Amino acid sequence: MREGAALAALIAIDGPVASGKTAVGLRLARELGYGLVDTGMLYRAVTWLALERGVDMADAEALIALAQEADIRLGQPTSDHAATLSIGGRDVTRELRKPAVDKNVSLVSRIPGVRQAMVGIQRRLAAEGKIIMLGRDIGTVVLPDAPVKVFLDASVEVRARRRHQELAEAGVSVTIEEIRADLEQRDEMDRNRHASPLHPADDAILIDTSELTLEEVVERVRQAAGVRA
Repeated sequence: MREGAALAALIAIDGPVASGKTAVGLRLARELGYGLVDTGMLYRAVTWLALERGVDMADAEALIALAQEADIRLGQPTSDHAATLSIGGRDVTRELRKPAVDKNVSLVSRIPGVRQAMVGIQRRLAAEGKIIMLGRDIGTVVLPDAPVKVFLDASVEVRARRRHQELAEAGVSVTIEEIRADLEQRDEMDRNRHASPLHPADDAILIDTSELTLEEVVERVRQAAGVRA
């Protein structure tokens, strides 16, 4: 339950792939009645659209133009508050988790012009208030003044196992070894890209989720946001 005015209107949760952002965000969105914005879906949407249209992943100008012109919209959340997304009126939420998107999303998201286009969308959504926003650079770039900033992390071994289970449940067949190699490559790109590299904000709460249960992580974020279970 809430502790009155201490409850934060914006909660920024950053971290690498499979660190627990989505699970934590979903749980809190349900509890607080907040909107959930998974900014990674926006970059995945541009990546998926580029693949659909055969855009060269090395053509930065074409990808920027695509990001600026694409009709990307957040759809109605599912019954468990999970975010959905449409492009040109077509719900593409399930398409965004396919291996081809996984492989190329870091190539797209590292382009400054693409990030600039997406940041504008993210800030407009945050302005509505009562939002939990998930991403890589929410606390550092998108919402540097957010009252609550959390950075989740976990070992690559743990994240690979989590991602493998997630993909298996979605009917995607890929080995843990392949997933680990992909995560290591994406981590390297995300942490060393010139535009908005992945790192915790100076005032972020750091949580290593490797050995924690979901409830333990959620409780730490609750405390930061001024919420009691």
